[in-house]
Amino acid sequence: MTLSRTALNTDLVTTTTELAALCERLSHGEYVTVDTEFMRENTFWPRLCLIQVGGADEARAIDPMAEGIDLEPLFALMANPGILKVFHAARQDIEIFLHLSGRIPEPLFDTQVAAMVCGYGESVSYETLVAKIARAGLDKSSRFTDWARRPLTDRQLRYALDDVTHLRDVYETLSSELERTGRSTWLDEEMAILMDPATYRVEPARAWQRIKTRTSNRRFLGVLKEISAWREVEAQVRDLPRGRILKDDALLEIAANPPGSIEDLKQLRGVPRGFAEGRLGQGLVDMVNRAQPMPDAEMPEVERSVEGARGLGPLVELLKVILKAKCEAHDVAQKLVANSADLERIAAGDTDVPALHGWRGQIFGDDAVALKEGRLALAAEGRRVKLVRLEPKD
Repeated sequence: MTLSRTALNTDLVTTTTELAALCERLSHGEYVTVDTEFMRENTFWPRLCLIQVGGADEARAIDPMAEGIDLEPLFALMANPGILKVFHAARQDIEIFLHLSGRIPEPLFDTQVAAMVCGYGESVSYETLVAKIARAGLDKSSRFTDWARRPLTDRQLRYALDDVTHLRDVYETLSSELERTGRSTWLDEEMAILMDPATYRVEPARAWQRIKTRTSNRRFLGVLKEISAWREVEAQVRDLPRGRILKDDALLEIAANPPGSIEDLKQLRGVPRGFAEGRLGQGLVDMVNRAQPMPDAEMPEVERSVEGARGLGPLVELLKVILKAKCEAHDVAQKLVANSADLERIAAGDTDVPALHGWRGQIFGDDAVALKEGRLALAAEGRRVKLVRLEPKD
């Protein structure tokens, strides 16, 4: 049963003593619901502004910005293996806990992922789940609150606490549904990914891959890789957004016209005035000069889509039809089973694709392979797609 609004305690937890007592009470439950509010507009790392936690009988908001507060009691609760931590769309919340404490909350239950497993649709919102499961509406008037500003109002805190009070009903319903359908192990595979530190590791050497470029010139990409890694490191060290160091457009212009000197860097239109003369300017030029003699074997390549390759496009489209049909039949979100890149890899003959193994293989992958091997055909039967098993050829 969801706590009534009048039962909510909107007094912020602002001391270590009070936090330790709260975490001690919560440690006696089977699970704890968790959410965070943070700001990221002016920093590289999320700035944690509020933490909400809920148990069977209470929900409280913790002020991580309170003077002198030590969050270690909370971090210990998050690491307690005997208590399930329930989040909705957990990735950013987990990233915050990992960055601050060096530990990932575990074990985990992500209601957004669980909802996809249970057939509630693709990346279903918390608001939708609360409406469907808890039969409640959410006051979203505080959605764009500046959570770093103090004091917070009761209305803001009630809005924040709604994210952990209703979450209990959502969790209990989805957990029961997973048990009923025997799909708990499906969720376990996804939670293993969320609990893997590698999921949140920001690798400077791979930073170039998030920058959109149309060229496949390896010399260009080699320079882009090095200067993107340089920007990533500078952004992390200075705790600034990447764009505050240099925007993507500037990196692309530098990669296309590599400056050999500060004077060359000053001539590029995308480089902000005064940047070249500062310490960052010299560091960037040095990185460009180190990237220029890079051997061909070390230069990166853009992974090309296989969908456009001769003969594979139609096969990818057939795989999409099978994926949609099978996911509708099993009432599970397509996104959780396979994405477009997965289908392209399957069409190209790659067998190391998650969609071909485990529970995904059972509901889709086996049929995908059968289609490729000529053991399966598609037909229309009324308004639905029918899979036709074919006799093996002599």
